[in-house]
Amino acid sequence: MAKQKEIHFIFNGKEIKGIEGQPIAAALFNNGIRAIRQCEVTGEQRGVYCGIGHCFECRATVNGIPGIRTCLTLIEENMIVTSNLTGVQNDEV
Repeated sequence: MAKQKEIHFIFNGKEIKGIEGQPIAAALFNNGIRAIRQCEVTGEQRGVYCGIGHCFECRATVNGIPGIRTCLTLIEENMIVTSNLTGVQNDEV
């Protein structure tokens, strides 16, 4: 079995580790991050719901492009992912 390559990317200003070829959402989940955004209407935290790109709950801004579904987008070295989360402690989610 080939060794998986570890890569790094940024989520809301924090460096995160992931595995090359892994979806952003999976890498965030593996790093204890469950909330990816806040609902624009209710303010409720949102994360991965369907995991296959149908629900749009896991949207974030990726390299400056808003509305990217993190469950479908593979991480890349030094990718910058940002969300609209405010005051969230992801280790408590």
